[in-house]
Amino acid sequence: MGLFSQVAVSAQAQTAGTEVRIAQAVSPDDVPPPHRRPQTRLRVTPYYSPDGVYPRYNPGPDAVRECNVAYVQEHRPSGTVITPHMSCYWRRG
Repeated sequence: MGLFSQVAVSAQAQTAGTEVRIAQAVSPDDVPPPHRRPQTRLRVTPYYSPDGVYPRYNPGPDAVRECNVAYVQEHRPSGTVITPHMSCYWRRG
């Protein structure tokens, strides 16, 4: 108890100085505009294709799609399975 009373006696409260501090007022013309992040731009690509294949280039008006279909083995954790595999390309008609 004596230890706490000695600490309490030696502690002093801070007093405000005689000087007066004034916040600086800034005129509305001197205030910088708030920093705004530019809007995020999204690239939108059209998706239209009646048969589900969209060519990455313009194959031309007489283009024909050639497709090769084969059954291939796939090794999976549950075991080997046979699945259809199709690859297509465009050729001139």
